[in-house]
Amino acid sequence: MPTYKYEGACAGGETVSGVVEAVSQSDAVAQIRQSCEAVLSLKEVPKAAARSPRVRSRKIPAKGLALTCRQFSIILKAGLPLVQAVDLAAGQCTNKVLEALLRQVSADVSNGWSLSYSFALRGADSLPVTFLETVRAGEESGDLLSSFRRMADYFEQMNKTREHVASALTYPTFVGFVAVIVVSVIMGYAVPSFTRTFESMNIDLPWVTRALIAVSLFFRKYTLLLIVLAVLVFAALRFYGTTERGGPRLAKAQLRIPVIGGIVRMSGASQFAHTLSTLLTAGMPLLQAIEVSGRTMTNRCLSGEVLSTLPGVESGRPLGECMTHAKELPPMLIQMTAVGEATGSMESTLKVLAEYYDNETDVRTRRALSLLEPAIIVVLSVFVVFILLAVYLPMFSMYSAI
Repeated sequence: MPTYKYEGACAGGETVSGVVEAVSQSDAVAQIRQSCEAVLSLKEVPKAAARSPRVRSRKIPAKGLALTCRQFSIILKAGLPLVQAVDLAAGQCTNKVLEALLRQVSADVSNGWSLSYSFALRGADSLPVTFLETVRAGEESGDLLSSFRRMADYFEQMNKTREHVASALTYPTFVGFVAVIVVSVIMGYAVPSFTRTFESMNIDLPWVTRALIAVSLFFRKYTLLLIVLAVLVFAALRFYGTTERGGPRLAKAQLRIPVIGGIVRMSGASQFAHTLSTLLTAGMPLLQAIEVSGRTMTNRCLSGEVLSTLPGVESGRPLGECMTHAKELPPMLIQMTAVGEATGSMESTLKVLAEYYDNETDVRTRRALSLLEPAIIVVLSVFVVFILLAVYLPMFSMYSAI
């Protein structure tokens, strides 16, 4: 459908400009006349920009988005035109995918496309839904500056949470990696070596030694098969998780895992509160904000419960009342959402809730990882003791028989 850029005059004499999509010029004029008294100029936007290829579909990290949104807010606050703001943000961007995207968006905007339409066209596969819809809401409300400022805070918090988790996982991951290497060397080289020694002695081996030898033989014989099976099971679960029925089931099973389930639930509540607060503050209607918030949640079970409130809200019922039927969402999230809705302060209430659940997610993650470190050490200690017993008990039996 062609796109037309126009200038019009309102009843009070003010001049306005914008972009409309219409099947013909007469249809475009009819649309413009709904809000303007007179159409001063009308021209079709060139299609050249629309034919250029999309940016390669690689997800842009939250850190890059936070920095770009912060740059947009600073540049727009300085009063620079939108095209120049996009050019400056692209020039300061360190992420190559995001830089290429901004270059294309700059060309589109200079040709008359709206910023939100260009972002949706170019970055549908690489930009999060929250970014696209917040830009759209900010553009419609005429307050892009505040939208970019809020998105900068939002993505900075997301990046901060991920960095905390990654930092906390560093030590357990390293210990686990070293443990796998040590166990592989012991089972693949050390155990076969003393097995041949014991077999040459013709002595009765204790059950500990026989068990260790059997485990070593099993893994040496079936290691490749076990790796193939593990890869197949992982691939099957990944595929099952993408299906309409399997995704929510796996997500619900994830919520039932001790410790991890609580972290996932707190993280999901934080995502919902952050996204809904950001979108509502940007001026997006509640119904659309709920839909976008539900779609951005990573756990499909929690996402489904949020999206299930849409029919009730659409029929006029309060969001807090519709959320009472959700079984997996935290009760405090439901109660405080209802309170914020009743008092007319939902945005600020959700912002406070988001900060609370961010902190709760961080605390629970650190607590779980602090328990994981000694657990790994205990498991390794038990394995070392098992190997020592398997090696030395036959020797003690041999010495006592002399």
